[in-house]
Amino acid sequence: MKRRNIVFYFSDQQRWDTLGCYGQKLPVTPHLDELAREGTRFENAFTCQPVCGPARACLQSGMYATQTGCYRNDIELPLDIHPLATHFRQAGYETAYVGKWHLASNENKGLCYATKAVPEERRGGYLDYWMAADVLEFTSHGYNGYVYDGQGQKHEFIGYRADCINNYAIDFLHQRTREDPFFLFISQIEPHHQNDHHRFEGPDGSKRRFAGYEVPGDLVGTQGDWRENYPDYLGQCASLDANVGRLVDTLKETGEWENTIFIYTSDHGSHFCTRNGEYKRSCHDGCTHIPLIVCGPGFEGGKVREEMVSLLDLPVTLLDCAGIPKPEGFAGNSLLRLVRGEQAAWPDSVFMQISESQVGRAVRTRDWKYSVRADADGWNESCADVYYEEFLYDLRSDPHERNNLVQDARYAKVRQEMAERLLRHMEAAGERRPSIRPAADSPWNG
Repeated sequence: MKRRNIVFYFSDQQRWDTLGCYGQKLPVTPHLDELAREGTRFENAFTCQPVCGPARACLQSGMYATQTGCYRNDIELPLDIHPLATHFRQAGYETAYVGKWHLASNENKGLCYATKAVPEERRGGYLDYWMAADVLEFTSHGYNGYVYDGQGQKHEFIGYRADCINNYAIDFLHQRTREDPFFLFISQIEPHHQNDHHRFEGPDGSKRRFAGYEVPGDLVGTQGDWRENYPDYLGQCASLDANVGRLVDTLKETGEWENTIFIYTSDHGSHFCTRNGEYKRSCHDGCTHIPLIVCGPGFEGGKVREEMVSLLDLPVTLLDCAGIPKPEGFAGNSLLRLVRGEQAAWPDSVFMQISESQVGRAVRTRDWKYSVRADADGWNESCADVYYEEFLYDLRSDPHERNNLVQDARYAKVRQEMAERLLRHMEAAGERRPSIRPAADSPWNG
């Protein structure tokens, strides 16, 4: 049997509810909605780390951020691990990467590639086609910017950034000469905010086109900056959708579509400064619930799966789709086996490590969200021996996480059960089993 091509389309900071197939009422994502109708949509997909670099490290390594050491931004992917693309290359795949990398720099070690070409040894095994920048938000804005090719040459682009990044993926598909199957990873930065401009930059016309949006439930009545930014945010998401459509057209035109497994997801979402002083780095669904659509052989039929799925299930899924056995040390479970009915049991909760804003840990089931936080520096420390309970939400009655029950005595048993579940996840991720103390004892209480 001919081996499957794998295309992984990765957005940055995209909420799950920006897609029509997840409830968005405006026509933001017609192409992705069509892929969901053809393939499989995962209703309950969550990040394992709600910040850019660590989430990417998890995807490329198949390990938790604390296992690789990439627990925050500005930490490079270690050279002594066997990353995802290397497994593909050893299996005879052609590997290609375009867009944002965010896994080469570490100022503390003098590895400064934010606006420089990433050297070959720090590209995570993507050696056949490379058109990327380590920190794309530093080398570009919503319009215009530059990336580097595999020879370290700068390529300036003109036009809307998401279109230009997508063009490099299309270029790869058109210029291929090898008969080998390919693994193509597209890492867009949209709909991330533009750091130096302190706003979201949608394509021209976004403010008018998406002015009539319905406010997501978790944002209703809150402060934050969603009022001035949400139309542009949706415009960014729409631009990604249009580019997915163009890429699928290319795959069909080149005769590759029927033999390609296409995955679309995001590193995390955005809560628009409503839960803390920025857009992510909290346990709340606004920044942890992500879209996940898989289309292609094995995922046909317009299915919707309700299981709890982690971003860390995707590395082993990608390898499984290529017939590559699960490597030693890789976490997660294969979604291909799940949809085929070959997975005997599936975890009923997902685990999240939270860094930079805090040293935090969270666990989510279908019904409950439980989060703890250490009295520690989230930038310089990755874990702790003592954590304090911070949030407990009953998601059945409070889906928008407005009513924190963490100090409600009526839920003491739930907290105990969720704490034990969280501790099991932490140990499975290679962490020391810490002590979890009540919220009333925390240094920031009251």
